[in-house]
Amino acid sequence: MNVQGRSGGRPTLEEVAARAGVGRGTVSRVVNGSSKVSDATRAAVEAAVAELGYVPNRAARALAANRTDAIALVVPEPESRFFAEPYFSEVLRGVGAALAETELQLLLTFAGSDRERRRLAQYLAAHRVDGVLLVSVHADDPLPDLLAELGIPAVVSGRRSAAEPLASVDSDNTAGATEAVRHLLARGRRRIATITGRLDVYGAQCRLAGYRGALAAAGLPPDELLVCEGDFTEDGGRRAMAELLARRPDLDAVFAASDVMAAGARQELRAAGRRIPEDVALVGFDDSVVARHMEPPLTSVRQPIEEMGRAMARLLLEQIAGGPAADRPRVVLPTELVVRASS
Repeated sequence: MNVQGRSGGRPTLEEVAARAGVGRGTVSRVVNGSSKVSDATRAAVEAAVAELGYVPNRAARALAANRTDAIALVVPEPESRFFAEPYFSEVLRGVGAALAETELQLLLTFAGSDRERRRLAQYLAAHRVDGVLLVSVHADDPLPDLLAELGIPAVVSGRRSAAEPLASVDSDNTAGATEAVRHLLARGRRRIATITGRLDVYGAQCRLAGYRGALAAAGLPPDELLVCEGDFTEDGGRRAMAELLARRPDLDAVFAASDVMAAGARQELRAAGRRIPEDVALVGFDDSVVARHMEPPLTSVRQPIEEMGRAMARLLLEQIAGGPAADRPRVVLPTELVVRASS
């Protein structure tokens, strides 16, 4: 049975030392896993810890190690987009799963406005977290460079460019888009439009490149009237679809760079009296719950979003543990086309 300390509260490090007959520093070394103690001393300390029911003070240990035992998941987007898009919740689920066996606290932070970014920059400059996970980074976002300047371990999901200097985890956006368009071509579609994501996002640029590459490989001339920029939102998908129909009413397929935009495109197509897939085939990207619950169910490019979150967390833990500073790995996970009734 555990014994209370002399104060009647939580046993202290000093009480464990007295019970084991060693100094306070020796107990600290044993508790923190140091190998610089003899087996006999370690056994005596561990017996005293068990007898007294001593629980190390994590806050004090973190302070002594210049650690906060916390990491931040930073989303440089408005809160409304975070809760509207399944992508973010799946990333969060993967990060949480990877951290479940650790003692690290996860802080979710939004930085969708200049004011929020300035506040976050001040918070990070005070070194209040051990590392940062950045999701949905735009090309001009200053946060990754700030993290590099501060020397804070960081991993980004979705690189800002092909030359991203930070550790990163991404899906193969170009290959996924290429496969989607090849599928539409194989179905006999020839006037294939695309609704891109925001083109200051590198992943959206890659999906557009995959679309263009697949059409070029099929010998189809480029037609910029079939390309319309969206913003990864449902409203953006609807507006882009309306514009595409006005430009090219004869289009027979649409590749949307996200399932959420595909849902908006579907609304506009139906309002215009177009049948899916008879008149216009529709393909999305993400293979989120949106795709499975659409009517008809949406063909979509599956990216392993939850696994991306796990991989991000694993890379960050390796950096925090003291991985080589020069080693900034780029993890690219494969995509897969899931064919459903919409195409």
